[in-house]
Amino acid sequence: MLLYMVPITGVIGLISALILGIGIAKSDPGEGKMVTIANAIRAGAFAFLVKEYQYMLIASVPFGIAIGWIIGMWALVAFVCGALFSITAGFIGMNVATLANNRTAQAALKHGEGRALEVAYSGGAVMGLVVSSLGIIGVSLLFYFFSNFASSTLLADPKTLETLRGVLVGFSVGASFVALFARVGGGIFTKAADVGADLVGKVEAGIPEDDPRNPAVIADNVGDNVGDVAGMGADLYESYVGAIVSALVLSAVIAKDVTTMILMIKLILFLVAGGLLASIIGITIVKLGARWGKVKPSVGLQLGTAISGILSLGIQLYLSLAVIGDIKYFWASAGGLVAGVLIGIVTTYYTSSKPVKYIVKQSEGGAATNIIAGFGVGMESAVIPILLIAGAIVLAFNMAGVFGIALAGVGMLSTLAATLTVDAYGPIADNAGGIAQMSDLDPKVRAITDKLDALGNTTAAMGKGFAIGSAALTALAFFVAYAQNLGLTTLNFLEPAVLAGGFIGVAMPALFSSLTMRAVGSTASLVVEEVRKQFKEKVGLLAGKAKPDYKKTVSIATSGALNQMILPSILMIATPFIVFYVFGDSGVQALGGMLVGATLTGVLLAIFMANAGGAWDNAKKYVEEGFYGGKGSRVHKATVVGDTVGDPLKDTTGPSINILIKLMSVISLLFIPFLLK
Repeated sequence: MLLYMVPITGVIGLISALILGIGIAKSDPGEGKMVTIANAIRAGAFAFLVKEYQYMLIASVPFGIAIGWIIGMWALVAFVCGALFSITAGFIGMNVATLANNRTAQAALKHGEGRALEVAYSGGAVMGLVVSSLGIIGVSLLFYFFSNFASSTLLADPKTLETLRGVLVGFSVGASFVALFARVGGGIFTKAADVGADLVGKVEAGIPEDDPRNPAVIADNVGDNVGDVAGMGADLYESYVGAIVSALVLSAVIAKDVTTMILMIKLILFLVAGGLLASIIGITIVKLGARWGKVKPSVGLQLGTAISGILSLGIQLYLSLAVIGDIKYFWASAGGLVAGVLIGIVTTYYTSSKPVKYIVKQSEGGAATNIIAGFGVGMESAVIPILLIAGAIVLAFNMAGVFGIALAGVGMLSTLAATLTVDAYGPIADNAGGIAQMSDLDPKVRAITDKLDALGNTTAAMGKGFAIGSAALTALAFFVAYAQNLGLTTLNFLEPAVLAGGFIGVAMPALFSSLTMRAVGSTASLVVEEVRKQFKEKVGLLAGKAKPDYKKTVSIATSGALNQMILPSILMIATPFIVFYVFGDSGVQALGGMLVGATLTGVLLAIFMANAGGAWDNAKKYVEEGFYGGKGSRVHKATVVGDTVGDPLKDTTGPSINILIKLMSVISLLFIPFLLK
């Protein structure tokens, strides 16, 4: 009956998030112009989110009907639950983030760096805790409902296992479905607004970032919330649920007997519950340390993740011995967690150390040499993470077979609450700086928020490393489950169908990247035109004697993002079915080849894009700190151009590829076994 503790742990996480959220709501919001600007950002963010959810609903109806017709009504119910839980996680996270933005700026004004760190960190922690807690509650309750708390009698029944698999995978598909639209739509909005604001405002007009004279400044800050908070929350919720579900499904497929299956299931659920408790402890220590002034920002943001990781490793060791009685399972899960941490360290190096200074140095030659240097850094940065992922896979397989691979993914995401906290913290600090600039607060406030924001870029890069690594392991686990369910023991790439499928898979991330990058470019062009138009037609705007039309740019970015997100999302959802049917009798093998090709290429592209974009961004910030002539210099303008190129790479296309490779795998696992009946 200890299994009851798993959803209870999720409830504890939600209560912790509620306490933090109430604390933020009670904090001083500031007054006057600051509150007005914060309310405008909040209203714009929610307006976009509501419209985005309407588009999702339209797209999900035919997909849901297909699930109910092919798989069954319970799978349809699970799909809806997975989608609703994902939407809820993003909605709550963004709600608190938009409350924390101006409160962080006010805390910096009245109390200084420590209090500002506490408010921003608490806002990020709400997102981290809600995502992890809802993931645990959703998966565990569905599992318990259909297995009668792991009843050996029910789990011995093939029909029960088939229903359970359909329900769990359906829940994961629901989360993935929302995540793809949220990441793509939110990513297009935020980067189109960001690029439009930077190119016209900073490069052409020569005004500071977040200057209230810029018509795109509100849209830019809205984008931080809909893309980097709500979209990211849905993204990592999907990763978390996918890792758990892939491990549960594999345990049911490969276990030699029901007793072994139940032990595997207990290990998985206890691991994620233990990881959440470890994260709550780490988050609490950092929050209290920041309030008491005992933790510096540069240390605190890493401290929570480190404490959570160490505690989680101890829990994993104990559970492997206590539940299974074999330390090999610990090495599999711990290998995933350690690989995630190492990927984060490598990512941090390439986005905040010597490679960034190299890009800045090359920027003396102009925007072209800046971009060339950034591409080189991004490509190099993908090598070590790929090797780390490969090492984690080999270690996990040697320790616990194919189940170990899924266990490595669970281990890597076991402390997601703490990891996501420092990821969601970044946009809050960024918006706080924007509000401080637009409200004409004391320059010391902007100095504090800029420092917090710079640290947020580094921690966000680490979070992206975790997300990419877990995407690779989870997609591989889903692929193994797909192969096991369909009796595939090998994929022979000498067979034409498999090889052709592999080439199609390699092409899918490239096609998806093209569509999403072009979507950002075309939407950004509309924003640029509008900003230029207002600068030209509104007499006295640049002199500060006229007010820009913020709502117009928000509306342009919203309509552009929502219209442009449909094609890449629907195309990627349809691809597994197209490959399966086009290749006829060889459809299962061809689809297997496609999933392998898409996963390998997708992981490589995602790492390259995330790190290149992060390096370009921090190169710009390095110059803005006063190096190489500082703001307004020729080098600064070159780094701004590089940053605008990197923005859609790191915040739209790169993160969306993570979802893409998992979604294609989980759709294949859900539908293909039933289509073959």
